[in-house]
Amino acid sequence: MNKKEKEDKLLKTAFDLFTRKGVNNTSIQDIADEAGVGKGTFYLYFKDKYDIRDKVIANCSSKLFADALDALNKSYIQNFEDRVIFIINYILDQLNKNKVLLKLISKNLSFGLFNDTIANISNLSNIDDDKETLYEKFVNMVNEQKVNLKNPKVTLFTIIELVSSTGFNSILYSAPLPLDEYKPYLYSIIRSILKENV
Repeated sequence: MNKKEKEDKLLKTAFDLFTRKGVNNTSIQDIADEAGVGKGTFYLYFKDKYDIRDKVIANCSSKLFADALDALNKSYIQNFEDRVIFIINYILDQLNKNKVLLKLISKNLSFGLFNDTIANISNLSNIDDDKETLYEKFVNMVNEQKVNLKNPKVTLFTIIELVSSTGFNSILYSAPLPLDEYKPYLYSIIRSILKENV
């Protein structure tokens, strides 16, 4: 295997093991053995188990955002707030369908956008280089619709962190409400955040 293939194999293996056994119950040796590489090879690509975990989470959340953007691009929604809500709704529905992924990402959905880890990953989620990231799309929507947000990056980060933590609790524990009942409250708050940051 070449260098890129080995790194991809280690990431895929780590994802499989983390979702099957949990991060705490997976060792570096487990990842190396299942990937068919030596333990020393693991350390050529990752500092430790938590480094690979962070990269797996960043990859998963980036893929989720990319899929949400693809779905948005196929819709006819034009209104800025409605477009933001569409993306959030898509992501929540996907996490609700895939609770294993939700547990892995946990409350770290923003890793795919705001963590330095993602900058060191090259094409792990098969996202085309010429496609816009969620942040770029958000800024472009802000500019196209002449929405004057004080700080688009902080606004987007706040929304994603809100969605991540409350969505996690709503999906897994029905707290404060089951997801479908909670969505109207969440979306109302997000619309308020978008309006108040103008």
